Amino acid sequence: MKTTTDKNNGVRTYKRLLSYVRPQWKVFVIALLGMVAVAYTEVRFAELIDPMLEGGFVEKDKAVIKMVSITLLLIFTLRTVGSFVAEFGMAWVSRAVVFKLRSEMFAKFMVLPIGYYDNTTSGKLQSKMIYDVEQLADASSGVIRVLVQDTITIIWLLGVMLALSVNLTLILLATVPAVALIVGYVSKKFRHYSRRIQLSMGSVSDVSEESVEANREIKIFGGQDYESKKFSDINAHNRKQYLKFAATNALSAPIIQQIVASAFALIVYVAATDDVENSLKVGQFASFLLSMILLMQHAKRLTTVNAALQRGIAAAQSVFQFLDLDVEQDKGTKTIENIKGDVCFSNVSFRYTPQSETILKNINLDIKAGQSVAFVGRSGAGKTSLVSLLPRFYNVTEGDIFIDGIETRELSLLELRKNIALVSQNVTLFNDTIAHNIAYGGLEKATEERIIAAAKAAHAYEFIEKLPNKLNTIVGDNGLLLSGGQRQRLAIARAFLKDAPILILDEATSALDTESERYIQDAMAELLKNRTTFIIAHRLSTIENVDLIVVMDKGEIIEVGSHDELIKKNGIYTELHKLQFSQKKTK
Repeated sequence: MKTTTDKNNGVRTYKRLLSYVRPQWKVFVIALLGMVAVAYTEVRFAELIDPMLEGGFVEKDKAVIKMVSITLLLIFTLRTVGSFVAEFGMAWVSRAVVFKLRSEMFAKFMVLPIGYYDNTTSGKLQSKMIYDVEQLADASSGVIRVLVQDTITIIWLLGVMLALSVNLTLILLATVPAVALIVGYVSKKFRHYSRRIQLSMGSVSDVSEESVEANREIKIFGGQDYESKKFSDINAHNRKQYLKFAATNALSAPIIQQIVASAFALIVYVAATDDVENSLKVGQFASFLLSMILLMQHAKRLTTVNAALQRGIAAAQSVFQFLDLDVEQDKGTKTIENIKGDVCFSNVSFRYTPQSETILKNINLDIKAGQSVAFVGRSGAGKTSLVSLLPRFYNVTEGDIFIDGIETRELSLLELRKNIALVSQNVTLFNDTIAHNIAYGGLEKATEERIIAAAKAAHAYEFIEKLPNKLNTIVGDNGLLLSGGQRQRLAIARAFLKDAPILILDEATSALDTESERYIQDAMAELLKNRTTFIIAHRLSTIENVDLIVVMDKGEIIEVGSHDELIKKNGIYTELHKLQFSQKKTK
């Protein structure tokens, strides 16, 4: 039952893959005609052997010799044209399939929920995008070409052989059941090893990418041997899977050839007997033998292409599983005009998965438009998780979140998020110009004057104008060519430019030096005006002037109030405050 199911899944997967070929049907038909032409030339060449031997070499008929020579020239001219049309046409089709699949996968990247990225490494995603999809190129073009062209050729050659001798042809056909059994067994092995190779390629990508990104830490902490050993183990596992695949492929083809060769030997023996010798002339027998040799070559190609076919099916299953993943839930239809920024958390509880522990428990919080609210607490208290629910990076497990009285799930994600600006602790910059990093995405139509104003407000223009290309300076991969403070100021400038009514600051000044931080604090005071601001803070000195401080512990709100009110309570906030300032004095 398992084998049947696996076979059915493979058929369904390949049918789905072929649906990506369908839009290129015109090119495919032209390529198919090229394949038919190539198949026809082989059959005609085999048939030509009889008149060439009998009329040309035995009877010395000049007319036959002339006809054979002209026919040979025409056959190979047609074969040349047909081969080009078939090969280039199928290459066109395969690259169209790869282009379409990669486009769909990238589009999927854009709409997958944040939780998927939390549990999936970028190396595995890149392996799907690069390695797995490339395997489909063979399955959608090379495999099809061999299957179609060789199958047509084999059928035609069998027709020629049957016309020459039914008995001899039946001997060859007797090998078909044995070949079919071997191909069926090998197919399962190919697909099994292909899946393992894909998984191991993901691991290779993971370790490689991690080692590149963490090269400074590896060097300073002497992790070269550890990382080399880890990569060596993964690389060896990958090599082992490839060798298993290669061994299966290398063994299956010779076994099949051995079976067919046995039939070939029997045919030669039978053909040498008096009865058959009298029924077949030398030229006819030569045509029969050539047809059989050509048929064996094409049969061999059909068996060896099975490896590429099973690799393609395994890769297609991996790609289609990814494409079938659930996207972010977005059933909201309401819009908000002139949002004020009132935010209410009502009995909100949250856990990342149904099986995981509850991260947030019964959160109730009413925030008025224009208020600045800071969330503090020990690491793991749930501060970032709570604020991440507002733009619906995650959906609440229980309860509701309202903006201006509208539940956030009733708003489309686009409508919700266009009203929220974010500055994260881990700044993300793109390998583009400074201008494009500030005016990113929906802000790309901003004028240069507005970009400069935002940069000045974030105190970023001070270093930008000193750069050779100013706003047109390329920042490098994730802003590698800038300092941590400079990267963070660009992220803050991006928030200034968006000018959203709701602002989220997740340790927005953590990477700034003391002088830059002083400038930014002044800019923040201006940025916070007339907008609802959520601040996740570890340094309590940066939030003493906010309207409301929310103290969290173990996923619950413990204390709420202003800085002065919480200090007077002499509770957890006071303990955290004393601890931080005592550490400063110690330093």
